[in-house]
Amino acid sequence: MRIETLAIHAGRRIEPASGGVSASLHLATTFERAEDGSYPKGHIYSRESQPNRSDLEHCLAALEGGTTAAAFATGSAATATLLQALAPGDHVLAPDDVFYGTRTLLTETFGAWGLESSFVDMADLGAVERAIRPTTRLVWLETPSNPLLGIADISGISERAKPHGALTLVDNTWATPVLQRPLTLGADLVLHSTTKYLGGHCDVLGGALVAREESPLFAKVRRLQASAGAGASAFDSWLVLRGVRTLPARMRVHGENATLLAAFLAEHPAVERVFFPGLADHPGHEIAKRQMSGWGGMLSFVVPGGRTRAFEVASKVKVFTRATSLGGVESLVEHRASVEGPNTRAPEGLLRVSVGLEHSEDLIEDLAQALR
Repeated sequence: MRIETLAIHAGRRIEPASGGVSASLHLATTFERAEDGSYPKGHIYSRESQPNRSDLEHCLAALEGGTTAAAFATGSAATATLLQALAPGDHVLAPDDVFYGTRTLLTETFGAWGLESSFVDMADLGAVERAIRPTTRLVWLETPSNPLLGIADISGISERAKPHGALTLVDNTWATPVLQRPLTLGADLVLHSTTKYLGGHCDVLGGALVAREESPLFAKVRRLQASAGAGASAFDSWLVLRGVRTLPARMRVHGENATLLAAFLAEHPAVERVFFPGLADHPGHEIAKRQMSGWGGMLSFVVPGGRTRAFEVASKVKVFTRATSLGGVESLVEHRASVEGPNTRAPEGLLRVSVGLEHSEDLIEDLAQALR
């Protein structure tokens, strides 16, 4: 099945009692046992599993081409659970521009617990190979990365990790399975903040891990998901699954709008630089063209004049909303360095843009007047 069909049908159940074509919201926390003590419907207690979460996990595994998935309350909960499934002394190799929340979990939360981590330019395959240690258990990729839209070669890095016994994980939040299928490129695990494009409406928090195959590590992830209570709630699971139904259609418009907006910004005299993999001069353009089927809906641009000028431009937008997050139907703009704090790698003049589904000409006109 093609992904447009999978997005609509994977995880979908006709409700047996009513015949409803949309699954009901199951709020029960506990489930009836049979006379012999078994659980014929497959659910015991909602901290461990429940129907809406199971539907979502089935859908996400199908979309990514994996065999199993686990849905979490947030993307950070998914990250923390996977890291907790590793052992003290294990090593994680991550990008030098990794999402600042993931860096904090690696260095502060789990660093204190004995997990080791180091950071490398993932665009440099030689540097990646040299940075892998005998204790490396996980190579963490974000492609495109946040907020500089760096591109990592998923196949090349996976090939270098496997001989060392290290698993490769790809944070696929920005590309989504519509534009990029990491598991078919050699990755072992995929991470999503389902809050973003999968939910698609800025009204739900969630995260997910998808595995190419069952493994002892993923079995431990599932045990931790249940025992620590990190699983996605019934309503959040229902909302994300509803959002997935329109994901392929939304991603087409996000990408079309972002491509037009990036081309406009690249030619604007008041813009110093544009970060967007669809531009031919982007350093990762050729790799992105090979491993992605589209450029996505995210871009960043830098204005001369640093933080002061960036805030001035952001203050003048009328169609865009000044807000953190991404992947919703509305276009958002934010000054990324002020969000990430003193250790940010984002230039002070950088504005990150989540391009929404408005008419492209309205978005271009809005940025044009803001840049005057």
